[in-house]
Amino acid sequence: MSQEPGTNAEIKEFCDSKYGVTFPMMAKISVKGSDMHPLYQWLTKKSANGVLDSEVSWNFQKYLIDENGKLVGYLKPAVKPLSDEVVMWVTKGQFTQEK
Repeated sequence: MSQEPGTNAEIKEFCDSKYGVTFPMMAKISVKGSDMHPLYQWLTKKSANGVLDSEVSWNFQKYLIDENGKLVGYLKPAVKPLSDEVVMWVTKGQFTQEK
């Protein structure tokens, strides 16, 4: 939906100059549709990840993957990064998937 126009290099330059980004940035990929990136094919299909089906609803959807590479669940975009759900997952490895 053209929410991030520009090439990967242009996006990186913008983030570097506007926000001083110093961390590595992922390349722009498709998360829906016929050209969905293989990572999102795995994240969204129970037949691939063995845990659950999901659909990417918007930016900032968070997928939780444990230290063994197993999908544990996901959080909807509205869940803030410092929410209790995220903090409990990061600090204690505890997570309960919303239904």
